[in-house]
Amino acid sequence: MVLHYYGHSCFSVNINGKHILFDPFISPNELAVGKVAVSAVPADYILLSHGHADHIADCVAIAQRTGAKIICAWEIYEWLGKQGISNIHPMNTGGSWDFGDFRVKCVVAQHSSGLPDGSYGGNPMGFLLFSDAGNFYYSGDTALTLDMQLIPRWAKLNFAVLPIGDNFTMDVHDALAAADMVQVQTVVGVHYDTFGFIKIDHAAAEKTFSAAGKKLVLVPVGGSTSV
Repeated sequence: MVLHYYGHSCFSVNINGKHILFDPFISPNELAVGKVAVSAVPADYILLSHGHADHIADCVAIAQRTGAKIICAWEIYEWLGKQGISNIHPMNTGGSWDFGDFRVKCVVAQHSSGLPDGSYGGNPMGFLLFSDAGNFYYSGDTALTLDMQLIPRWAKLNFAVLPIGDNFTMDVHDALAAADMVQVQTVVGVHYDTFGFIKIDHAAAEKTFSAAGKKLVLVPVGGSTSV
């Protein structure tokens, strides 16, 4: 699979010719200026891990332009309906659904979730994606949690996408522990550098993973990697 990184926690994976976009936060991200144009981002599906603005800011605009189906928590489903969006599939923690091109299972994320207008965003979630091209785990924003030990019961993963910026989520060391729990060798790092609170030392982070025999992939904003 090829993963394209749009900055912060926003990335997409192409499966069966469909663009699956996660947590679109691009236009307010200073690190994406001149590197990513929101108007050119393709999407057939949009998955939202939770309702915070730094994960949902461009969701409505991209959905209106592309007609993408949005997959999210029930409370975000209701909020998006008020924004005039109708192509939405609501889910919640523990649930799964086969969308034809891939299957999704929603898993626990230990975080918070509020929508841009201050309303309640429901439970934050992570996602397991299953497809004939491979399986991967996107944790969403989360602390390290023992619930991650359940994931190998459900899926043999090709890779995981994990936050590494600390302060609001796991740091690099906790992400390494998460990689052990979910039994992956390759982690794509997200949710780092965007704000002062979450700036990291790239070389030190990569060294932490390599010392444990694992690979941490830090994709440049606007770049791609094969996973």
